[in-house]
Amino acid sequence: METWDILDKNGNMTGKTITRGENLGDGEYHLIVHIWIINGKGEILIQKRPKNLKFAPGKWAITGGSAIQGEDSITATCRETKEELGIDIYPAYKPIRHKRKNDFTDIWVVKQEINLEDIKLQKEEVSDVKWVTVEELRDMIYKGEFHRYSDKYFELLSKYIKIF
Repeated sequence: METWDILDKNGNMTGKTITRGENLGDGEYHLIVHIWIINGKGEILIQKRPKNLKFAPGKWAITGGSAIQGEDSITATCRETKEELGIDIYPAYKPIRHKRKNDFTDIWVVKQEINLEDIKLQKEEVSDVKWVTVEELRDMIYKGEFHRYSDKYFELLSKYIKIF
């Protein structure tokens, strides 16, 4: 069972934890990381979620997940990418922090060359991966094939990637 650190409304550790599946109280948050991997051609590495998952089944999305107890953002980012894709990443930029209802989502943009042949999928979390152009991603969002993050999320992300 996963345990998460609880953060306050400013994103600071409270010293309290929660087990995944439990409800957070008012003013309590947990940390989520999203990883946008971009290659030298400006393509974005996306992954498809298996159809049996509860959240966004069968949709394309980016790599990410919850930080577990004791992890900071970069540690969670590297762990999630290694678990889901079997690759090591080397973040060079600070994340963009997006506060939502019950979490802080740190959006990491990683510029790195990755060969699809080197990826080892965690089949429980990922059914496929591919590189897409920004135009292809925009089309997938429009068609409902890619998970639709909020307008605020894409506005923050546009500091690095102009999606809309």
